[in-house]
Formats: sequence, structure tokens, C-alpha cells
Amino acid sequence: MSAVLRDKVALITGGSRGIGRASATTLGTMGATVVITGTSTETVDTGVAALKDAGLPKVSGHVADVREQSSVDALFDDVLAEHGRVDVLVNNAGVGGGGWTHEIPYDTWEQLIDINLNGVFRVTRTWLLRSGARDRGWGRVINIASTGGKQGVRLAVAYTASKHGVVGLSKSLAHETAKHGITVNAVCPGFVETELSIGSRQRYAAAWGITPEEVLEKQNARFPLGRHVNPDEVARLVGFLADPAAEAITGQAMNVCGGLGLY
Repeated sequence: MSAVLRDKVALITGGSRGIGRASATTLGTMGATVVITGTSTETVDTGVAALKDAGLPKVSGHVADVREQSSVDALFDDVLAEHGRVDVLVNNAGVGGGGWTHEIPYDTWEQLIDINLNGVFRVTRTWLLRSGARDRGWGRVINIASTGGKQGVRLAVAYTASKHGVVGLSKSLAHETAKHGITVNAVCPGFVETELSIGSRQRYAAAWGITPEEVLEKQNARFPLGRHVNPDEVARLVGFLADPAAEAITGQAMNVCGGLGLY
């Protein structure tokens, strides 16, 4: 892959593992200076070490909590002091959770909405105000949503609602930013083999009275591809949307799901 992002700085929230780390690897391979966030020093250090082991020369990490505006402000203070700009923003930080709707604690609803949706708004708004992308006339916002942001998902009402919000936010913001050379898109993975997916299988197993292995078999049977997607496959779409050549693609919600969502 050519170094088409060699003069760019990419910020990936939740970039210490899973789709976030895979996206950081892809963007770094494309030449970008990569900055990842995590919720603890341990997760950030682990993620940075893994990215350096993968051969990325320009990578750093910061602890940040997308639930707190003060934490987001501190993150941008540090990143802008270090690099002076942020060109590519990947809003990947998110959590899963679910169960029967009548049994879900209200705190669970609030947590998923606050991290998965409000967190995307907080970080994106701060990026728009402080990154300099509008003045430079170039930028990329790539929001990691879900196929659950385009259809209903069983036993996942809060998660589904939050990801629908991310898709809607992406489409609406794309109207505002196009005149500034900034594209905004949502990437919609299906079932991806990550820690979040493993936790999801455990919750489904408990709700259905079967084993996580049986849940996995049932899920894979739904995919024309016949298997879960892996994080690198999602990251390749992130890289494509970050490429300067993708300037005509904005306001889209694009699936990477092995055929799970044929829409």
C-alpha cells in the first residue's frame, strides 16, 4: 500500500485492540502518524507496543474517556501540542451490552448511549473545533457503527439504538462538512471476531439457554460467507475511506459483514 497519508495525523479512539488497533495498523501502513486512545494506561501501552511490533514507526497513545468532555479536551490538548493537527478521525471507542429489554437496567442503557453515541459526538465536535481540518480544506471522519445501526438486533435494544444514532449523525454531518473538503462515513461491521463479539455470544447463550459454541454455530449459519469477519477486513474499508482518492464518498453507511446485511 502506498504512503498516501504520509503527511497526515490519524486519531483512533479505542485503538488499543480489535477493530481500532487493526484500523491504526492500516492507517499507519498508509503513512499516517497514528495516535490511539484507551481507557487505561495498561491498555494504551499494550496497544502502542503491538503497533510498534507491527512495524509502525510513528505511533503514540493517550488515556481518554469519551464520556467526559474534560477528558476529550485534554486529549486534544496533548495531541495538538505533539503534532499540531489531526486529519483523520476514527471514532471506534464503543461497548456492547444487551439482554431482554424489560430486564435491562437503565444504567446499561445510559452507558451504551453515552459511550457509543454521545462519545462520537463529543470527540467529533471537538475535532471540528480544534483540529484545523476545516481551515486546511481536508479531513476524514470515519465512524465505526454496525449493521445493527441499520436494522433491529435481537436482545440488543440499547446497542442498536446507539448505532442507529451513529449512522444518522454521520449522514447529517456529511452535509455540513462537504464544503470544507471533509468526508464523513460510517463503517458497519457485522459479527467481528473481537472481545465484544465473544461477550455478545455469552449473553446470547445465557438468554437462550445454550452454549456460546452453539451461539457461534447459529450465527455463522446466517452469513453467506459462513464465518465471522476479522478486524483486518473492517480496517481495510477504514483505510479506503481515509484515502484521498475517496473524496467523492461521503454520507454513506457501508457494510463489512460477510453478507449478513444485504442492504
